[in-house]
Amino acid sequence: MSTIKNLSVSIILTLFALCAYAQDGAKYFTKEGHISFHSETKIETIEAENYKATSILDVSTGQLEFKVLIKAFEFEKALMQEHFNENYMESDEYPKSNFKGKITNIADVDFATDGTYDVAVTGDLTIHGVTNTVETAGKIIVEGGEIKAASNFVVKPADYKINIPTVVVDNIAEEITVKVDLDYKLFNR
Repeated sequence: MSTIKNLSVSIILTLFALCAYAQDGAKYFTKEGHISFHSETKIETIEAENYKATSILDVSTGQLEFKVLIKAFEFEKALMQEHFNENYMESDEYPKSNFKGKITNIADVDFATDGTYDVAVTGDLTIHGVTNTVETAGKIIVEGGEIKAASNFVVKPADYKINIPTVVVDNIAEEITVKVDLDYKLFNR
C-alpha cells in the first residue's frame, strides 16, 4: 500500500512540475494588436490607427516580436493615408515594420498573479528599411489569466530615412509618439 501511495505522490508531483514547466515556456500571441501614432505641430495634428499588428511574447524568456503592415494604418482623411503610404513610408517598397527584442526584466512579472507590472523593453525596430536599437518602458497587465501589454515611445522620422518634403516639413513633427496596446491569447500549437 505504501508503494502505491508513494507512486501516486510521485505521479502527482511530476504532473505539477510538467504543468509548471509548460506554463513557464508559454507563448502568447495576437494578430489584432493596436498601434497608433500621433504627430502634432502648430499647423496640423496627424493621427493614425492600426488594429492588425501581430505580436508574440515568450513569457519564460521575455522574447518579443511585432510585425505591422504599414498599409493597415487608417487616417481620418483618405488623402493623408495616400500621402503617408506613397510619399513618406513608400509602403509598396517597405510594406512592414518589425520589432524584435526582449523584456529585460521579465523575472519581475508574476504571470500567476493579477497586477500591473512595469517592464523595460529593448530591441531592434525596423521602419522604412532602416533598423535602430530602441529602449522603452512598458507595462504588462495580468488579469484573470489574460495578458495585456502597453507602451508609449517616440520615433523620429529622420532616424529611419523618411524624407519629408520641404513644402510640408512644418506639418509633421520631428518626433512622433507611438502607442502600443496588445491583448495576448495563449498560443496553441
